[in-house]
Amino acid sequence: MSNADVSNNDRKMTSVFERFLSLWVVLCIVAGILLGKIAPNLAQSLDGLAIYVKGAPVVSIPIAVCLFFMMYPIMVKIDFSEVVKAGKSGKPVFLTLFVNWAVKPFTMYGIASFFLGTLFYNFIGPDAVDLVKLPFGLDLPVGATHGAGTVVIADGIKMLEVPLWRSYLAGCILLGIAPCTAMVLVWGYLSRGNDGLTLVMVAINSLTMLLLYGVLGGFLLGVGRLPVPWQALLLSIGIYVALPLVAGYLSRKWIISAKGEVWFKEKFLHVLTPVTIIALLITLVLLFSFKGEVIIGNPLTILWIAIPLIIQTMLIFWLGFGLARLLKLRYIDAAPAAMIGASNHFEVAIATSTMLFGLSSGAALATVVGVLIEVPLMLMLVKICLKTTHWFKTAEMGAAAEKPMTV
Repeated sequence: MSNADVSNNDRKMTSVFERFLSLWVVLCIVAGILLGKIAPNLAQSLDGLAIYVKGAPVVSIPIAVCLFFMMYPIMVKIDFSEVVKAGKSGKPVFLTLFVNWAVKPFTMYGIASFFLGTLFYNFIGPDAVDLVKLPFGLDLPVGATHGAGTVVIADGIKMLEVPLWRSYLAGCILLGIAPCTAMVLVWGYLSRGNDGLTLVMVAINSLTMLLLYGVLGGFLLGVGRLPVPWQALLLSIGIYVALPLVAGYLSRKWIISAKGEVWFKEKFLHVLTPVTIIALLITLVLLFSFKGEVIIGNPLTILWIAIPLIIQTMLIFWLGFGLARLLKLRYIDAAPAAMIGASNHFEVAIATSTMLFGLSSGAALATVVGVLIEVPLMLMLVKICLKTTHWFKTAEMGAAAEKPMTV
C-alpha cells in the first residue's frame, strides 16, 4: 500500500467519524450536565482530582489524561524536521503575536465592559455585589475604599465588596490576556492545518505570555502589576504540551527504528486516527459534568457572561482569518493562526482568578464559563475553516484535502 493510499484511507475513516461530530458534541454536553445532576458526588470527586498551587486548581488530572490522548496522536504524526522549516515562516507567527497581544486583551475589555456594565447591567442587578480577596499585601481598615470596592468583614475575614458585574469583567479580562491553550494543536489538527507551524506558534505565544501576562493584566484590572502565576503557567505547558510532545517524538523515533516507516504509517497511525476526537468528546462530558450544577443553578448568569465571550471569540477569529487572507498565507498556516487568537488559556485564567479573587468569586465563575463555551465554539470555527478553504491558495488546498493530518 502506498503512502498516498494510507493518506486516503486515513481521510475516509476520519470523514466518517467526523460526519456527525456536531451531534456527538451536543450529546456529550447533555450527557455531562445529566451526569453532574444525577451523580454529583462522582462529578465532584473527579473535579477534585487536581494539582493545586496556592489553593487554586491548576491542572485537572482527568482532563490532563484526556488531553494527553488528544495531543499524542497529533504529536506522533509530526515530522520534526518540518518543525524547523515551519519556524522560519515569519508571517503567521507575527500575525498571532499581533492579534493576541496588541488587539485581543483590549477588545475583550471593551466588549465585556459594554455588555456586562451597560447592556446587561440591570439584568445582573445594580445592587448585586461580590466578595473578593483583598489584593496581595494590602491591609486596609473596614469601610475604606479601594478602586470600585469597599473593605468589609465577612465571616471574620476582611474582604473587598465590589459590584458583581465588575467581578465578572475581571474574569473576562483574565481570559483575554491568556490566549493560546494547548488545545489549539487539536483545533489546528482538525482544521487540516500545519501541525509543525502550530506547535511553533503555541511555543512562541506561551513564552510571550510569561512576559506580558502580568503587565497587561495589571493594567486592565487596575491592580498595578498583576502577580504572574509562574507555577500554573509552567505546569500547564509542561503537562499539556511538553509531555505529549516528548512522548510523540520518542515513540515515533523508536517505532520507525524498530518497525520501519511503512508499518508506522500503515498500521500504527491507522489505529490512532479516531483517538483524538474520542478523547475530545470524553473531555466535553467531564467538563460539563464538573459544572453541571452551576449551569442548572445559574443559567441566566452563564448566558450574560457567555454572550460577550462568544462575540469576542468570533471577532478575534475573523480578524486573524481575514488578516491571514490579506497576507496571502496558505490555508494550512492561516487556519491555526486564526485559531490561536480565538482560543483562551483557561487553565491559567482559572488559576489566576482563584488566587486573586477567590474560588467562589464572580471572576472565577466567568473563567469557568470560558471553559464551557471553548470546546463547542472552537469546533464551530473548525467547520468554518474547512468550509472556507477556497479563500486561500488552491494548490495548497489540493494537498490539504489529500492529507488531512500533517505528518
